[in-house]
Amino acid sequence: MYERIAAAERGENPTVMIRMSTGWAVIGDTQHLPGYSLLLYAGTANHLSDLDRVERADFPMDMSILGEAVANVCQRFDSGYRRINYEILGNSFEHLHAHVHPRYEWEPPAHRHSPVWTYPDRKSPRYALSLCQPDQVLAIMRV
Repeated sequence: MYERIAAAERGENPTVMIRMSTGWAVIGDTQHLPGYSLLLYAGTANHLSDLDRVERADFPMDMSILGEAVANVCQRFDSGYRRINYEILGNSFEHLHAHVHPRYEWEPPAHRHSPVWTYPDRKSPRYALSLCQPDQVLAIMRV
C-alpha cells in the first residue's frame, strides 16, 4: 500500500478519486459492495493517535466527507442503497487508512447486518476492480 500512496503523490495511481486534506480517497480493489472506497493517510502514521490534534480531527472528517460522497453516488445509482459503514483497523496494513463501505438491502440476509469481512468471497476475482471497469466506476464516483 505504501507504493499506492507514493503513486498517488506522483499522479500515477489510477484508483485516486481526489486528494483530501489528510490523504487520498481511492476506490477499493474489490467491489463486492459497489462503491467501496478508502482514505489513505498521506503522511507517516500507524495509528490515529499518532497524529497531532488538528490532523486527528481532520482525518475522521475527511473519512466522513468521503462517505457522504459515496452515499450520494450510491443512492443515485442503486435503489437498494442503505447506509455507509466506516472502519479504521490497521491489522493487515500498518499505515493509517479508513474503509468506507456502502451497504445495500440486496445483500444476503446472513451478511446484511454483519461486518463486510464476513463475506467469504469478497476477494474473489469476479469482484476485482480490474474486472469491474474501473474507468466507469471512477467516473461515477467523481460525479
